[in-house]
Amino acid sequence: MPKIILGFVGHIASGKDVCKKYIMEKHGANSHRYSTALRDILNRLYLPINRENMQNLSLDLRTRFGGDLLAQVIIEDIARDEHQIIIVDGIRRLDDIKSLSEKFSDFHVIALEAAAEIRYERMVKRNENIGDAEKTFEQFLADDQKEAELEIPTVMAAAEYRLNNDSSLPELYVQIDTILKKIKK
Repeated sequence: MPKIILGFVGHIASGKDVCKKYIMEKHGANSHRYSTALRDILNRLYLPINRENMQNLSLDLRTRFGGDLLAQVIIEDIARDEHQIIIVDGIRRLDDIKSLSEKFSDFHVIALEAAAEIRYERMVKRNENIGDAEKTFEQFLADDQKEAELEIPTVMAAAEYRLNNDSSLPELYVQIDTILKKIKK
């Protein structure tokens, strides 16, 4: 049976991590993030792991080594992963979809939608990257307009499935399970 690959796309703090954790716990999935390679490099260089450094590093690497460089890293990670369900967190470009679709026949893109105000509250609360907790709402909205985020609406439009994450976790989990049932058929 081929691996089921679920690619999550969504704006900053739309709920990709929450969905990933739920599927990992309930369905025994594993996950790989586009930002992992960037975080590894920044750590090795002793540079702060913040949104700006990750965006700049991503742009520099893709400019030098090709637009699908990070997708190729993810493809290698998936090929070495023995789990039946694998989540790819942080798809941002149509090149990502193209590369993963060509390599894996059971690859599905899932778009996560949530209102900007809700996403902002989540980002500040989780404080995943240096400086997130201090950002204003205007700065948060400006982050959505940076190079790394610009193609997300186009990628979301190309998604096979959609999740609305404006309400409760139990409601989100029902949506996730419904999508997984459809994919497994």
